[in-house]
Amino acid sequence: MKQLPLTKQQLIAAMISMSLGGVAQAALTINGSNDTASTARMSWGGADSLSEARNIMYKSNSAAIKKVDNGNGTTNVTNTNSFASSNNSNSARYNTTYRGAFGSSDMIPISTDSRSVAVIDAETGESIYEKDADIARPMASITKVMTAMVVLDAGLDMREEITLDPEDFVGPKRASSRLKSGDRLNRAEMLLMALMKSENPAAKSLARNYPGGYEAFMRAMNRKAQDLGMNTAFFGDPTGLDKRNVASSKDLVKMVRAAGNYDVIRRFSTTKSYDFFVSNYSSGNRTYKANNTSMLVRAGDYPIGISKTGFINEAGRCVVMETRVNNRPAIIVILGANSSATRWGDAKNILNSLATRRTV
Repeated sequence: MKQLPLTKQQLIAAMISMSLGGVAQAALTINGSNDTASTARMSWGGADSLSEARNIMYKSNSAAIKKVDNGNGTTNVTNTNSFASSNNSNSARYNTTYRGAFGSSDMIPISTDSRSVAVIDAETGESIYEKDADIARPMASITKVMTAMVVLDAGLDMREEITLDPEDFVGPKRASSRLKSGDRLNRAEMLLMALMKSENPAAKSLARNYPGGYEAFMRAMNRKAQDLGMNTAFFGDPTGLDKRNVASSKDLVKMVRAAGNYDVIRRFSTTKSYDFFVSNYSSGNRTYKANNTSMLVRAGDYPIGISKTGFINEAGRCVVMETRVNNRPAIIVILGANSSATRWGDAKNILNSLATRRTV
């Protein structure tokens, strides 16, 4: 079933829910154990994705997240929210250090042309394909996944209107944008614009309107990377235009896995298209018709639960995604493809190989 474009009504409902619920934490656990609590509740790009996010957000009471040291070399990050239902005792948590070992002998039999690739069986935690996965590389707009997590962690009013300033268009590199100074969107729309369309001014404005301002936002990004065990990661800006934004493919697996706890990131990053109504006192109001930057999300031929693309010259063509093939979840990170065709060719090669992979 192909995903339908989001309606304005769906987004408004989600925004109201987000303002009530703060962080949208899905009831998701993938920690490699066999107990019932470790079953992942995932959705994969259905037309009702935002309504599912709304249901979860209505139940969430606060944005508290804390790091939990298990004492065995693993780290759980636990949402300390209680849910509205008194009989629901499961809190969302994710484990960024897998119990399964990297370097499993059950590797998918493929070769890739991108510079760095990591493919993880998210159920067992095993690496099922690696290529220079330990080397830190520029990540470009993959950065915006971390930007979204930090925004959602703050529990801000998602209906609050944000106006783009000239400084939102200034960054380490020149980048094209269909947004204009003076454009007004609420925080939820800015987040959708950043995740789906990868608009850099939208990401910059979200950071600028963070409690404590832009510098506080950047500190929060790097602090969260440390909390997730991303030892190779550094963030110099919230858009990915800064070539100093780097991480290894293995560390980006940790970031994508953590992002799976935020239902809003799941829904917004896999939205195929959306028509934004943009207000602007100076240049007048207009409709901005936006499509997802991922051709795989737009086509709808593969089950994708999280997606983000990226490109700057130093990074090459990049993509991260979460997928589910043969009822098994996997996380895919591709960095440094020399062309869009190479990036999507590698991605399809991996996805098709996962579809034929024998699982126990």
